[in-house]
Amino acid sequence: MNRRQFLRDALLWTAGLTVAVPRLTLAEVPAAPPPSPLVVVGTGADYPQLVAMVLAAAGGMEKFVRPGARVVVKPNIGWDRSPEQGANTHPAVVRAIVEQVLAAGAGRVQIFDRTCNEARRCYTNSGIEDALKPLGKKVRVEHIDERKFIPVEVARGKAVTELSIYRDALEADCYINVPVAKHHGLSRLTLSLKNSMGVLGGNRGKLHHNLGQKLADLATVLQPTLNIIDATRMLMANGPQGGRLEDVKAADTIIASVDPVAADAYATTLFGLKPEDIESTAAAHAMGLGVMDLNRMRIERVKA
Repeated sequence: MNRRQFLRDALLWTAGLTVAVPRLTLAEVPAAPPPSPLVVVGTGADYPQLVAMVLAAAGGMEKFVRPGARVVVKPNIGWDRSPEQGANTHPAVVRAIVEQVLAAGAGRVQIFDRTCNEARRCYTNSGIEDALKPLGKKVRVEHIDERKFIPVEVARGKAVTELSIYRDALEADCYINVPVAKHHGLSRLTLSLKNSMGVLGGNRGKLHHNLGQKLADLATVLQPTLNIIDATRMLMANGPQGGRLEDVKAADTIIASVDPVAADAYATTLFGLKPEDIESTAAAHAMGLGVMDLNRMRIERVKA
């Protein structure tokens, strides 16, 4: 099935006009990433200024968002936690990114996540919903619609052969992945690759066995246009949900890269770990989905 046919069938299916569920086979992510991916690392306590400087060093948001584009900004909004607790992406970071997307001329911006706690409480207590309300009608903070999950074949998958993926993430002209950097009791850390679980449907608990490889498999069919890791407050223990302020470290850092493996690899060092310590990073690197070796990256540092 090609993309045009998929979109037509998906719309009919959502409207209830066909019995058959559309099944999409996406073009795979190329297996030859740039030999020296750019990783921008910014530090500073003024988060809007920090986001602007990091994006400018990455080539500007206009490099990723064309006028009139449908853009998805996918933060972590999974937990009923306040911004200070570090379990979700910081609302000031999300707002600054959305403002940059609008300034680049986006026609529509969607923000969503498949939450782990009750969705309305997550969207409210994370601060993200309120932070984005003043930005106008082009910005839509949306709750997940279970009817929009589409079965997608994972042709290169080593641990999974099909995944249920949110249609709006697949249809977006530009998909910006904005994870929060934090500890995770199962995967050790949750970063760019792990944040993509927020667009998966079905029973995600089944993915927890061999999770690192399954996240790499997902990256063969869904790779964001840009990854921006929020390490402004790092949850160092008791993740992914956290809850104790003493587990949070103020790092005032943002990392951006087109290469999710490279972004994750660098972010891992902020926790005193090596890139190869994280199974998803190592698995995605082994599949040719990105660069894990810090010495092969072009690391540009900016300070706000």
